[in-house]
Amino acid sequence: MLHTLKRHPFGVEAFFRRSLVLTYAVPEQVLGELVGPGLQIDAYDEWGFVAIALVQTQGLRPRGFPRWLGRDFFLSGYRIFTRLLRPGQPTLRGLRILRSDTDCRVMVSMGNLFTQYKYSLARVEVVSGAAQLAIRIRTPDREADLDVTADLGGPAPLPAGSPFRSLEDARDFAGPLPFTFSYDPQIGKMVVVKGLRKAWDPQPVRVEVREATYLSRPPFARADVRLANAFYLENVPYAWKPGVLMDIP
Repeated sequence: MLHTLKRHPFGVEAFFRRSLVLTYAVPEQVLGELVGPGLQIDAYDEWGFVAIALVQTQGLRPRGFPRWLGRDFFLSGYRIFTRLLRPGQPTLRGLRILRSDTDCRVMVSMGNLFTQYKYSLARVEVVSGAAQLAIRIRTPDREADLDVTADLGGPAPLPAGSPFRSLEDARDFAGPLPFTFSYDPQIGKMVVVKGLRKAWDPQPVRVEVREATYLSRPPFARADVRLANAFYLENVPYAWKPGVLMDIP
């Protein structure tokens, strides 16, 4: 019975005070072993993509509950851009969650009870101003430590070495995507969660990433991993529908 709770059983709503997403290009074959059954890499040329979403979240709560019952916390999430093929039906484009880190103990407990998103407790420092955002994250055993500063002063070009040929192409991999996927091995089905967003207009920013230890571990350690884009936005209401079970090929 406890296992069935991990299928995102109810809708959730929240407000994103600020969100910085760093998307890294990784050779497609390196990511293949990480997505699990039923999913394909959402590729651009020979590249797959891992996004690190850094979100200052306010008022997260079951959908329909009053705002004062919500939780404020910081979340860093690591996810792969993927596609769920459905024979005879439209392909779904979404994210496969690799791990999640938060500075809120309640979110660790609740997140691991109701999802398969692998929450861990982290120490987070955020320093924000009109023109700059600095985020420093420390995790157990330095598994997913991160140290990044974003220049919010104006539009930025693509990072040097990005595989994208244009900012328009890069925006397709700015996240989040309409769906989130997690495989339930006990019944051999995919748990699909649909996100609902408004006024989503992320802007490209320059970033300095001094440390990202998750990407220095296998299978990324010896791969050609490069920053492909960085996008920022503020003040966005967001919601998720309850999880839906879908058959996979």
